Formats: sequence, C-alpha cells, structure tokens
Amino acid sequence: MAESTKGVLYGIAAYATWGIVAIYFKTIRRVEPLEILAHRIVWSVVVLVAIVSLLRRWPALIRIARDARAVRLLFLSTFLVAANWYAFIWAVTHEHLMDASLGYFLNPLVNVLLGFLVLRERLRAWEWVSVALAAVAVTWLTIAAGIVPWISLTVAITFGLYGLVRKIAAVPAIEGLTIETAILLPLAGGYLIHRAMAGTGAFRTDSIAFDLLLIASGPVTAIPLIWFAAAVQRLRLATLGLLQYLSPTIQFAVAVAMYHEPFSRQRLIAFVLIWCAIVIYSGANVRRRVSYDA
Repeated sequence: MAESTKGVLYGIAAYATWGIVAIYFKTIRRVEPLEILAHRIVWSVVVLVAIVSLLRRWPALIRIARDARAVRLLFLSTFLVAANWYAFIWAVTHEHLMDASLGYFLNPLVNVLLGFLVLRERLRAWEWVSVALAAVAVTWLTIAAGIVPWISLTVAITFGLYGLVRKIAAVPAIEGLTIETAILLPLAGGYLIHRAMAGTGAFRTDSIAFDLLLIASGPVTAIPLIWFAAAVQRLRLATLGLLQYLSPTIQFAVAVAMYHEPFSRQRLIAFVLIWCAIVIYSGANVRRRVSYDA
C-alpha cells in the first residue's frame, strides 16, 4: 500500500473519531475541564507506555529524547496540543460545541495558510479565495456578535500549528506523542493528586463505571492522535485539510441534532461563508487531481 494511501486512511480514522468524541466528553461534563484535561494526559501516558512496550519501541523513543532539536519542537507541540484539548473540552462542556465545530472547519484553511507562510507551499488563486472567505466569516462573526469568536480561533490555530510543528519535527507518531504526554505528566499528575487530597477530585468519588469513563480518556485521546500524527508524516498540510472536513461535519450534526445548540442567523452566515470556501477549495483540488491523473 502506498504511503499516501496509508496517510489518507490514518487521517479518516482520526477525524471520524474526533467527530464523535464530543459525545464522550458530554458524559463526563460534570467534571471541571482542567481536571478532564489532566485525566486525558495521565491515562494517555499509561496507554502509550503500554503500546511502546508492546511494540518494543523504547530504543527509538530514547534516540528521539536525546535529539535536542526534536525535543525542543516536541515541547512546543506539547503546549499547542494541550491548549487545543482544553479549548475543545471547555467548548463541549459549556454548550459551545458548534463554536468548536466552526474552528475545525476553519482549520483546513489555516493549514493552507501555514503551508504558504512556513513551508513555502505555493498557493493557487482558488486557495487564496478560500482563505479570504474564511477571514470574512471570522470578521462577520466578530462584528455581528460584538465579540471575537475566540473558541473557534483557538481551536483552529492551535491545531493547525500543532500539525505544522509535528511535520517539521518529523518524529514517528507513537514516540512523539509519548514524549509530549510525558512532558505534561508531572503537571497533570500533581494537579490530580492535589484535587484528591483536597477532596474535590472526581476520581473514586462516584462509581466504578464513572472511574472507567475517566480512564477511557487515555485511549480516546491517544489512539486518534497517533493516527493523526501518522497522517501528518505522509501527507501535505493541504491534503490534511481536505480530510479535516469529516470531523467538524460530525460535530456540527451532533451539536444541532443531539444537543440542540442555538443556530443563530449570524452563525448561519458565517458557516455558509466557510462552507463556500470549503467547496471552492475542495472542488479545485479534485479538478487538479483529475487533470494530473489524466
């Protein structure tokens, strides 16, 4: 199987999982977002250590840990992914899943722009039009609502930068994610211990079933991120942008159909502008691919 095909399959698996993961976080929404984030980190480390041991990847991980440049980049990607996780958890648990969905709709266009600014990927006219429409959508929301759509922008920018840094770092998916979560482990573990000692932690205060839900944050977090990191290494950022649409589409459907979040006229206009940008971008990419194959 070609590496590009593997990348597409990894990307689809990751984005589909992220599309439905909001349902999981809704089930534990009574826990504070920062505590949920800490559980995600701690249990992700447990899962990843098990995977690294099972696959006997410790020598490769140690080699990366000794590479000063790779570690510096992974420190940066760690901050970015933690910020993205927190923003998404906060959005889901505070009835702003639709705003997070908009952020992930914006993310492909952020990827295109980052590819141009940092990786010197050449943008065609239709890509500039797509980016411009996204900018108009954000501007419209800011003017119409009287407030910057910070949730959407935070989600889009942090995840776009995360993908970029991981691409530059060029480290394997599993080893890179293991190092990222290990960097955060002291802070996350310390925070959970503090909450437990203060009697305010959620773990072991409800039921075994709820504890298992918190533990499940490990595989729920680690597995799709491994798939995503694997996709990043095999695909252009612009190609990742095409696959990205699956996740926010599912999130949008869940927000409207399951959780009945309000869909105002201002949001409708912004979404229409973003969807138009996506249609232009996707359509031109498809035509270019067909022409190339011919």
